[in-house]
Amino acid sequence: MKYNITYVLIFLTLILSSCSKEGASPSESEDETLYFPPINSNTWETTAMAALGWKTENEQALYTFLEANGTDAFIILSNGKIVIERYFGNFTATQNHSWNSAAKTLTAFTVGIAQEEGLLSIDNPSSDYMGEGWSALTAQQEQNITVRHHLTMTTGLDYTVPENFCTDQPCFQYKNEPGTYWYYHQGAYTILDDIVSGAVNQEYKDYFNTKIRNKIGMQGSWIKTGSLNLYFSNARSMARFGLLCLNKGTWNESTILSDASYFNEMTTTSQELNKSYGYLWWLNGKTNYKIPGSEELFLGKLVPSAPDDLIAGLGAFDQKLYIIPSKKMVIVRMGNSADEGELGPTTFDNELWIMLNKVIN
Repeated sequence: MKYNITYVLIFLTLILSSCSKEGASPSESEDETLYFPPINSNTWETTAMAALGWKTENEQALYTFLEANGTDAFIILSNGKIVIERYFGNFTATQNHSWNSAAKTLTAFTVGIAQEEGLLSIDNPSSDYMGEGWSALTAQQEQNITVRHHLTMTTGLDYTVPENFCTDQPCFQYKNEPGTYWYYHQGAYTILDDIVSGAVNQEYKDYFNTKIRNKIGMQGSWIKTGSLNLYFSNARSMARFGLLCLNKGTWNESTILSDASYFNEMTTTSQELNKSYGYLWWLNGKTNYKIPGSEELFLGKLVPSAPDDLIAGLGAFDQKLYIIPSKKMVIVRMGNSADEGELGPTTFDNELWIMLNKVIN
C-alpha cells in the first residue's frame, strides 16, 4: 500500500509539472539571464516579439506613432537582446544624436565611480574639488553646498537669474538654504564636470571614457556647446548604458560600479521635495513630482501609464532612456520634440507608454 501511494504522488507531481510548463507564457519559459553584446562589435543578438508573447498586430501602429512624433531612433531590449530597432527618415544606426539632459545619468554614474575610488565624497562641499570662489556666494555659503546638493537639484542657487544654464561665477547667486528647495538648475548640474575633474585630477571626459564608455563598448563624446556639456552618441550606445544600469553597474562579468548603496541611492528618491528624482535620474511610481522650469509640486505619478519601477534619463526634445527592472527592459528614444520643448518629462512620455502597453502586453 505504501508503494502505491508513492507512485500516485509521483504521478501527480509529473502531471502538475507538465501543466505548469504548458501554461507558462513564452517570456517566462525563456532564459532569463541577461545578454550583453560584445565589446567593439556590431553583433547584438535579437529576440522576436512573438517569442515574448507581445502583440505583433499592434507593432505597426507603434511605428506610425513614433514617426509621426519626430522620432529618429527607437530601440527596445528585453533581457539585453534587441526586440525592436527602428530608424526613421534619413537617420541611421551609425549617426550620433545628442542625449541632452538624459546624459545627466552618465554624470551621476561617473560621480559614483569617483566616490568608490575614494577620490571624492558626495557629502563634502563642492568647493573642496572646485576651489573657493566658484560662485557669487560668501565662503561660508559655498561651504554649505555639497556634491549631493548638485546631484539632487537642491543647491539653493538662484534659478531666477537671466540664464540658469550659465556656469560663470556671477551667475551663481544665493536664493535658498541648500537642501530646502528643489529646482531644475542646469548650471548647478553642469559644474559637476568641474567637481569630478578636480577630484580625479583629470579631464572629466577622459575619466568618463576610461571608466565607463570604453569598458562597455559605447561610442560617442562629450561636446561643449555654449555653457552646456552635451553627450552625443548613436542609439545603441545609449542602450548599452541602459543595460549596464539594468544590471546595477555590472557589465557581463565586469564590475563598473560596485558600490551598491550609491547605485540604490542614485535610483531612488533622494529628497522629499521631489520624490520623483534620484541623483539626476527620474523615477516613476512616486506620490509627487516637479518638472523643469516650474516651482509647482504635482501630485501623482510622473508617467501614469508606465510601470511603477521605471527609472529614466529624460532630455530636452524628448530624448528618452527608460529602464524597467521588473520587465528586464531598456527602451531608447532619440529624435525631435514630439509636441513640447521641455527639458525633461513631457506628456509624450505617457502617450508613448500607452502605445507601448498595446504591444508589450
